[in-house]
Amino acid sequence: MSNKKRLIVIDSNSLIHRAFHALPLLTTPKGEIINAVYGFLLVFLKAIKEFNPDFIAACFDLPGPTFRHKMFKEYKGKRKKAPNELYNQIPRIKEILRNFNVPIFEKQGFEADDLIATISAKVQEKQVATEIETIILSGDLDTFQFIDKNTNVCTLGKGIKETVIYDEGKVKDRFGVSPKQVVDYKALAGDSADNIPGAEGIGKKTAETLLREYGSLENLYKAIESGEAWDLKSRIKDILIKNKEQVFLSQTLARAERNVPIDFSLEKCEWKKYDKKKMEQIFKDLNFLTLINRLPL
Repeated sequence: MSNKKRLIVIDSNSLIHRAFHALPLLTTPKGEIINAVYGFLLVFLKAIKEFNPDFIAACFDLPGPTFRHKMFKEYKGKRKKAPNELYNQIPRIKEILRNFNVPIFEKQGFEADDLIATISAKVQEKQVATEIETIILSGDLDTFQFIDKNTNVCTLGKGIKETVIYDEGKVKDRFGVSPKQVVDYKALAGDSADNIPGAEGIGKKTAETLLREYGSLENLYKAIESGEAWDLKSRIKDILIKNKEQVFLSQTLARAERNVPIDFSLEKCEWKKYDKKKMEQIFKDLNFLTLINRLPL
């Protein structure tokens, strides 16, 4: 890591889901279920210690459909609804973040990924991208599309104790495409987790090969329509032509929105002092005694 000032942006819901499923159900003496709260805090406190941020922002999903559901009603349609034991822990996590003076960003109709994309864009718009290193703390891989020379993703490995830092090179090593091509990769190969259809018959390896050859979805279809894609197998070409509308719909579904109307400023996200005694009491009430010594000074 460099000596630039650092902004941590938390993909909160993805971390909460990972923590909930990675840990057994834990309860306070009063019976409140807090395994997701505990797992979230393990990752949060570790990130603060490791990255020593200057700024922190937390992004959340809100219940209800997003603009993507209006475009494609089957979006995320195969996901099972998480149990209420998970959702009931989100207000507690928000309460703790507010006591840490971490601002929360959420917007009806949008996902946390859209808020992360918007925050990243606003940082760049202010021409501070060369001065701010952004670290996205996430439990899934959708945020890889945001990685660039000033932005890395810290994601979870096995369980919640192991974290992995992804930069441009590591994304290419894993997927064979650059972060800028991740959206087009999903548009071609689809994404079963989000029920993004892609082009049926185009697998991950083929999508990787096509993007390596043509660079982008737009370049690929331009070559097909101009007759310049002479090296494409006829079967692949037929699939792409037949599924063109679906492929570009998938591209839109996979791409994060970078213009969500939110009131963001770096100053609002400055990692400030917090009431440590109050936080110690909250941790004691939750029976998080082992985490008290991990509280930032």
